[in-house]
Parts: sequence; C-alpha cells; structure tokens
Amino acid sequence: MRTLQNLIVKANSIGIVIFFLSAFMFIQSCKSDKKSTQVETVAEAKENVIEIITENMDFQMPDTIPSGWNTFRYKNQSPQTHFFLVDKYPEGKTSEDAEKVIGPVFDSGMKLIMEGKTEEGFAEFAKLPEWFSEVVFVGGSGLLSPDQVAETTINLKPGKYIIECYVKMSNGVFHTSMGMTKDIVVKPADSGNKELIADIVINISSTDGIVFNDSISSGKHTFSVFYKDQIVHENFVGHDINLVRLDENANLEELENWMNWADPKGLIEPAPDGITFMGGVNDMPEGNLGFFTANLKPGKYAFVSEVPNALSKNMLKTFVVPE
Repeated sequence: MRTLQNLIVKANSIGIVIFFLSAFMFIQSCKSDKKSTQVETVAEAKENVIEIITENMDFQMPDTIPSGWNTFRYKNQSPQTHFFLVDKYPEGKTSEDAEKVIGPVFDSGMKLIMEGKTEEGFAEFAKLPEWFSEVVFVGGSGLLSPDQVAETTINLKPGKYIIECYVKMSNGVFHTSMGMTKDIVVKPADSGNKELIADIVINISSTDGIVFNDSISSGKHTFSVFYKDQIVHENFVGHDINLVRLDENANLEELENWMNWADPKGLIEPAPDGITFMGGVNDMPEGNLGFFTANLKPGKYAFVSEVPNALSKNMLKTFVVPE
C-alpha cells in the first residue's frame, strides 16, 4: 500500500547516425547467427526504457534495473484498472510480506468497512506490524485504464524494492493480496539517463493542492510533478497525481468518491463510467520530483489525487484541451 504512507535520453541526430553506422559495420563483420542479438542490443539502447506489462495480476518486467533516472513504460493489457507503486520496505522484508502479512490486514479491514462496520474496519489496521511505518513509497505510475500505455520517470537509489498495485477487486480484495507484487533490485550502476525537461509543470502540496498552468494544447507533453510536501490524509494515504480523460457522461462526484479507497465503493472495480485513467506520478516523499508523458487529444481532462474530498482540497482540477 502507499502512504498508507509516502528519457528517454535523446541522442542528438549526429550521435544516432554514428551509433547506427558503427553497429551496422560490426554486424557485417559478425557471423549470421550473431546478427539478431546485436540488433536487439541496438534497439534497447535506442529505447532506453523499462517496460512493464500487466496481463492479469502481474508485473512482467526485469528483476534488476539500473539506479538513477529511469523511464517506465507501463502497458495495461488486462481488463482491470491498475497502477504500479515502488515501495522501499525495511531490510529483510519482501513481496511475500506484502502479500501474506500486510495484505490480509487490509483485506480484513476492508471487508468490515464494506459491511458498514467502519469503526471496526479501521480498528483492524492497528494489527499492522510496527515495521510497516518504516515503508517509504518512492513513486510509480498513476492509475491506468485497460488497454492504455503510460510513461513515468522517477529517480531510484540502489537497493531492494517492491512493486505493487492495490486497486480493489469487485469483492473488495486488494490486488496486492491477489499476487500483484514483485521484488526488484536497483543496482549501483547508474542508468546514465538525464532528468527530463518538462513543458508542463505541476506542483502538489497539502496546502495548495494541485497547481499548474491549465492552458494545455493537444499533442504529446512531458509533465513534471514536484512534491512540495507529503502528508498522511484521513484514509492513511499521501497525495499523488492521476491524469484522467473525461467523457461527456463522466461524473466528477463519482470520480472524487472512487479515488478514496476507504470508501466501500472506492478504488474498486469497475471504475466509474466515462473515465479513462492515463497514468501520472504515484506517491513520493516531500521534495521529490517525477515526470510523466501523455498524448492529449482535444477534450476535457482532470488531475486528481487519491485522497478523500479531493475537490475541497484543490486536488481535483479539470482542464480543457481545445481543438
């Protein structure tokens, strides 16, 4: 869970030409059985992203990734809404602890809440182990609807991490408990990637909410998200940024209520009608910076945080992309 807490490097055109000419000459000098391997290596260098695919309750991705700035391309090929959140658990704790120790407590509490026993449900969370308060949430994607692709860029220090999604099944069981976790290792070797340059700047804080210039044109944009602060809200989570496309039948009140997991109908499948989640930047500690990219067509959109009463906290902001 989150706060229940807390690049593509573009080579210049000359560099790309030299790189591919060198690769071509090398391939020509190699035996035919080595050609495909070399071509794959060139493709990876050109892409310079870490791909994550979800087909069910899974994260298909490398077990080990470099430190520093990394861009994650998340493809949701499942029929459910998901996100990925990177957790820094205390030393010795793994995804098994997330599934078998933390997950059952939340499932038990959520079951009671859905039965209308709100006080008893929240009391269940007192059963969380003491070490859970040490978990740090260091970013990830925003919510992503089925058949959508999102790119999020965050900076990771070397160490062991857990990736999870805690959207709820229709019966209230969190995806974490369904096995949607993964252990990853961030190695000391730096990715060599540079911080992205954003054309849309977003600041978020508990005092000012979501602040940005809402004059946004159609086309592809790179958004930066700076966390001026981070607090634990009433439902034990911190604020984040989720980009949403709103259809004509979208209901903002339904969206606001759905973003609160502690609501019996919150963060649960299915997502509200007329809503398409397009990614964003997940929970990060105060002072951290993340990026995401999105291709916007003309229409109505919103930025929303996963907090109760987001509208009154200035954490549900709509904007229109003109024709």
